[in-house]
Amino acid sequence: MISRRNFAKGSALGAGALLAARTPLLHAAAHDTKHPRFGVNYVPRRRWWYCWLDWDRQSVRDDLSGVAGLGMDHIRIQCLWPLFQPGIATVSDRSLANLASLLDAADEAGLDVQVTVLNGWMSGLQFMPAWVAPLAGFGKGGNLFTDGKVVEAEKLLLHRIAETVGGHRRFMGFDIANEVDVLMNPQSNPATMSEGDAWAREMLAYCDEIAPGKFHVNGIDHVPWFNDFGFSREQAATTGHASVIHSYTLFDGLLQHYKYSDPAAVHLAEYEVELAYAYHTNLQRRVWVEETGATAMPVSYMPEFMERSVRNIVATGKAWGVTWWCSHDIDPAVQGFDDGEYHMGLLDLANRPKPLGKKFAELAAEIRRQGAEVIPRTKAMVIPDRGLSTEAWPPDWKYALPFMQLTAKGVRPAIVLESRAGDAEYLKARGIAEIVLRVS
Repeated sequence: MISRRNFAKGSALGAGALLAARTPLLHAAAHDTKHPRFGVNYVPRRRWWYCWLDWDRQSVRDDLSGVAGLGMDHIRIQCLWPLFQPGIATVSDRSLANLASLLDAADEAGLDVQVTVLNGWMSGLQFMPAWVAPLAGFGKGGNLFTDGKVVEAEKLLLHRIAETVGGHRRFMGFDIANEVDVLMNPQSNPATMSEGDAWAREMLAYCDEIAPGKFHVNGIDHVPWFNDFGFSREQAATTGHASVIHSYTLFDGLLQHYKYSDPAAVHLAEYEVELAYAYHTNLQRRVWVEETGATAMPVSYMPEFMERSVRNIVATGKAWGVTWWCSHDIDPAVQGFDDGEYHMGLLDLANRPKPLGKKFAELAAEIRRQGAEVIPRTKAMVIPDRGLSTEAWPPDWKYALPFMQLTAKGVRPAIVLESRAGDAEYLKARGIAEIVLRVS
């Protein structure tokens, strides 16, 4: 089984829907249960994110025009960490200027922008600055989670970016890092769960300090939700302005139990939303499906999978939004990625919508127009607060399998923690009338 840890001009679509995306974001955390937001993880057609070094503003403008043509209202972008901060006290002025240029282009297209900053990992490749956790015995680098000097350097980069674009009307907020728990291993950046939690709290609090009123999150992958590793689910569900999930049939372990075409596959992201929500202490807090995409399945099936999966996500009534991975296919000339990464875009290399992109645009327009059909969850399954595998791989499906078994019987369960299962007021607030299963 493949794990992300071990493979080291716009279209004519959605012209009316574009009007909904033209007004800048006022308060990202505000949530309409029936009208989640729709966006994409932007991947530039030219030079991938290596384009920070060789900036082509017109190409970026064309890309974002194509994204806007799908009726999207936001993008999430990736700042490759070594390009933005090549030295512990050195931040690239050129990269900052190019970032400002990107936000200006997004404004022209009517798109809000979530800026992912400490990006040492993306699409199966590691992008760590040389001054962080070098090879054992070489250099003076330090642990990105626990070394005080490294943490202060991380804050320096966040501060410089906030100075550059924090006041931009299209700046939505910071995602402090992309799937940073992947880098939390004994060989580099070892950290306990409590150390990871403390780091996340500190960084997110700093984001609130330097960019108050914005939408700040920690873009973790699936591991903390499926395993007791990296960050605790309690912290992930209570820190920052939304809980984040990254949902993929390939990486999240579904294919160890089901086929891509089995009904369980289109309930995967729904399960992850419900699981995250079970750990919320504030029932008004939302879950951001920050990454989800179609992996390990025929291209012809991708539009159907996407539609069914997204409808199940929005049917929870708990999703802030759905941000698809990704905007564009990767140019084959940009070598080095796993084969599956090259064809996940909604738009092709000519900036034309693919069948998957057309379907996503149609679905977003429909839900924006009519509202999502939210399914009441009066029945619940109870799970232990803690008790999953403490290893990072494989994903532990101890809680997921019974959820899928219930959905196969026609039950759309809520998930409740054992510590709250006896709280009648809490269950009533969630509309839960019956406990149908307890997982021990």
